Amino acid sequence: MYFAALLARTEDGWEASDMELDDVESLSDLIDLARAAAVDDDTVVALIEQEDAWFGVVRVDGEEDPRYFVSNASAASRSSYGSMLTDELLGSDEEDDELDELDLDGTEDGEEDTIAAFTDADDEDEDDSPGAEPVPAGPLGDPRLLDDLGVSNKQLMTLDGDALSEIAESLGATEVLEAVR
Repeated sequence: MYFAALLARTEDGWEASDMELDDVESLSDLIDLARAAAVDDDTVVALIEQEDAWFGVVRVDGEEDPRYFVSNASAASRSSYGSMLTDELLGSDEEDDELDELDLDGTEDGEEDTIAAFTDADDEDEDDSPGAEPVPAGPLGDPRLLDDLGVSNKQLMTLDGDALSEIAESLGATEVLEAVR
């Protein structure tokens, strides 16, 4: 069971809205929802939680690149919404797969360069391609993404249980988050 909410910062504090995950098929869908909830391009924090297994935080500040944090990457990677975050954080995305398919070494399609094939076989364990890097069992991402909003990186790294409520409390958004819960 998932819970997801958007907290949008305004001049008067925080506004919360329930995030319909049924409409989210990709990380860019999630980012689009967050940007749509923004008031005057101010900060939006997307909070996602799967029971007590993991929680994730996505911070969007206007048109800047989003920042991400996942409390337990290993657990998150086994869920549909968590895997979107862990794939982004680990660099496992489809764009890398498309680049791997391009013939950039000058060989004909299907023909392997002997030296490249030998080198690639030796480097497979160190490769950053999907599946090559194990997903860490602990936190992953930017633990400082909420520092300036009142949630220190140390606090974020040690949260468990009802983490989203604790984050909301530190942000001063407990009432608005509970209203959409």
